[in-house]
Amino acid sequence: MTDFIKINSELYLRKISKHDADEVFEIIDSDRDHLRTWLPFVDLTHSSNNTKTFIEQLAKPYSQEMVFTICFNDKITGLIGFKEIDKINKKLEVGYWINSTNEGKGLVSASCRTLIDNAINKMDMNRIQIKCGVGNFRSSIIPKRLGFKFEGIERCGEKHDNHFIDLEVYSLLRKEWKNR
Repeated sequence: MTDFIKINSELYLRKISKHDADEVFEIIDSDRDHLRTWLPFVDLTHSSNNTKTFIEQLAKPYSQEMVFTICFNDKITGLIGFKEIDKINKKLEVGYWINSTNEGKGLVSASCRTLIDNAINKMDMNRIQIKCGVGNFRSSIIPKRLGFKFEGIERCGEKHDNHFIDLEVYSLLRKEWKNR
């Protein structure tokens, strides 16, 4: 899979690098109140060093993640990527977030569509999964829009501060994507 994926004239994905740490941290830091509702890592991210550590972990040989910056008009606006890549069972999870300024523009949907197509056609994946916090309506619109099937609720699936939230689980199979 390539490190740069052009989606249209304004939007592209670029594999995250250590050089992105300051800019990604700035986005998180400036939009904390919005992002923290659904993203447990926000309150654990205190400096760009935390972001650098995250990026360094992605480069380790044992990492089961692949993360891209979502770049809109040549500025990073969020992250998207593959989590829990399981090459043996040909499945993975897509995760994403975007700053509040650029919500509602279709950037995440277009980015997901492109990554899903790459996962199926270039990485030979059979199953793609997306999980969204119950009540995170903006996030759950994306798998619905892309033809994912709702599978159910993963109870207490993610820890936020001192409590757990339930997650909606959506999946898409290769044969469903091919038949779109």
